[in-house]
Amino acid sequence: MPKYKPLPRKQRVLNRGYLYSRKDENVKNPSVTLMDMDSAITFYFENVIQPSIEDNGENVKVPIMYASPERWKAIQRDGFMRDKKRQTITPVIVYRRTSIEKDETLPQDKLDANNPSLFYTFEKKFSQENRYDAFSTQIGNTPQREYYNVTFPDYVTLSYDFIIWTSYIEQMNKIVERVVYSDGAYWGDPNKMRFRSSIDTFTDATEVSDVERLVRTNFSVTMRGYLLPEGNFDHRSTTQKFLTPKRVIFGTETDAAITNVVGRSGQFRDELSDSTSILDSSTPTDGIGTTLTFPLVFNQGTGVTLSQDGIEFNGASRFEQTISIGQDVSTTSNVTFNQVSASSFVSNGVTYDGGSITGNLTITGSTTTTGNVTVQGNATVSGRVTAQEFKTEFVSASIIFESGSTRFGDTIDDTHNFTGSVQLSGSLIVNNYSVNEISNDTTLTDASSTALVTENAVKTFLDDNTLSQQAYVRKQFVKTSSSISGISTASFTAVTASAPTGLTSTSENDFIFFINGQYMEHDAITIQQAGSSFLLKVNNSSIGYDLESDDEIIAIGKFNS
Repeated sequence: MPKYKPLPRKQRVLNRGYLYSRKDENVKNPSVTLMDMDSAITFYFENVIQPSIEDNGENVKVPIMYASPERWKAIQRDGFMRDKKRQTITPVIVYRRTSIEKDETLPQDKLDANNPSLFYTFEKKFSQENRYDAFSTQIGNTPQREYYNVTFPDYVTLSYDFIIWTSYIEQMNKIVERVVYSDGAYWGDPNKMRFRSSIDTFTDATEVSDVERLVRTNFSVTMRGYLLPEGNFDHRSTTQKFLTPKRVIFGTETDAAITNVVGRSGQFRDELSDSTSILDSSTPTDGIGTTLTFPLVFNQGTGVTLSQDGIEFNGASRFEQTISIGQDVSTTSNVTFNQVSASSFVSNGVTYDGGSITGNLTITGSTTTTGNVTVQGNATVSGRVTAQEFKTEFVSASIIFESGSTRFGDTIDDTHNFTGSVQLSGSLIVNNYSVNEISNDTTLTDASSTALVTENAVKTFLDDNTLSQQAYVRKQFVKTSSSISGISTASFTAVTASAPTGLTSTSENDFIFFINGQYMEHDAITIQQAGSSFLLKVNNSSIGYDLESDDEIIAIGKFNS
């Protein structure tokens, strides 16, 4: 481990006024915490606003509670609060802290929070050691002075959400009136800290159901506070005490004459005579120095180097101090800054003015933007564009994909709308089924399993192939027998209609026969076409009777005409 040479005694800067013991003092370290500001609201409501309602002829004080995250979550879920017996709590006021923001209207530049440079200094007038009496003055006991440095706080703006529950609107009105009247006041304990507060708009959120009726009002409070921790991050006190040196007066008497007389500026001159001399303007004064009771000390800091760091200057001799920084800042130097603030910045023909850039800007590397990006001109991207959502309003568009795959949507309920024409080269896959063409073949002779047909092809095919079927299906004619042969055969002058391709051949099931107005069972008859004659043959044993020459037989069915 390297060893370092200790500093000379004269370079050891030590102010022993800060080493004074403070164990018996009544001056404590002031602190203002978030808990103090939260407690200020509770104190102001309980002791100043004092919300109360009239219930059954009695004045009931309305409690106010700070809601923990768990309790506030339950309030957001249920819309109200319940006690241990699951009964609704009314009336009640609940609040919580929602946000903390730095108050930029009162900026604080402490440079280092662990060693702040902004503080307030005050003097403690009289104490046990610094008595206020005439005796101390007569004996020449010049008291020492006590000074305290108190660090300045940071100013913040806090936001709170409030919810008020009552059972009746009259009760709610009384509470809201008292709260509104306190808008703009300083809330808090007068013996501690008070903070200016403002109230936002009240919102009525009354809920009425078949079971319960709750009158609810929501409002927000903005509080301007300040933070002063109990100790800094390195455990330094926020209040520092130091003492001025005491002056010791010797009351010794002497008979010897003092050979030195007082010269200019209160200094003793050894070379002066015993007699009193008065220096006029013509008398040389070289060598008659002026010293400071409290020497001036320069200490270097971050980024600043001193040639005489920590050396006291009392005016007795010439003192030269050279102040320098860690880099050259000439017009031709490369200067490095941690942060630069300017109204505009020009670099290589590109002007940065506020939130706008004028000129051509080339970025090499990655760029991360928080917020929205608006492009007034054309945007050219040579690489890949990845986004969670694309929302476009196209006047016109032209996209050329040299390679790769494109996917629209991630769930089956996504809808993609296209206006205009879609040109597709290749296959179309729908639910893992491939379609490679749209056919206009009116005969459907290919019988392809991967082709979609057009409306024209379907209509033409149906027209060509179903007209004959439709005509056959619609055929239904009535015929009367022309003659009866024997006891089992009836003859008709008619021809049966032939079934077109795709339909079942014509049979006795396509006809209905009646004999003398009575239905003839199909399981006892057969038909036969003999030239231009249509024959009906009867199974006499099955039908139960014989045909006679004077019987009238009517046939209804698919005849040609």
